[in-house]
Parts: sequence; C-alpha cells; structure tokens
Amino acid sequence: MEIVLNGERSAAPDNCTVLGLLESLGMEPDRVAVELNGSIVKKAEWPATVVTPGSAVEVVMFVGGGR
Repeated sequence: MEIVLNGERSAAPDNCTVLGLLESLGMEPDRVAVELNGSIVKKAEWPATVVTPGSAVEVVMFVGGGR
C-alpha cells in the first residue's frame, strides 16, 4: 500500500501496524517516536495501531550526543 512517510510517498506492507511498519523499515523501535495522521501514537499502542492506505506517518529518530 502507499503511505506518506516523513513527507514523501512510500510503499508499506498491506495491513501493517505501526510496529510492523517500523520493523519493515529496519528502524529500532526504542529510538523513535511516531505520529500517525497528526497524532502521536504511544509506544504501547504500536502493535495494535493499523496503518491504512494514504496514512501520513512521521517517524522521528532520537539521537544522542552533546556536551
């Protein structure tokens, strides 16, 4: 199916959950935050939250560092 991932059209597995999408993208779930159609999705809800065709998904990766 087609979704909008971080502002760009992208293919995603059919009937996937947020967790399934992250896994298909090779992202480490403990290092990201996810917004689905304008709402933050809590990590505990990822396994049950289904991504539908045309969904707008924003994935923000946490980066360590600094002084």
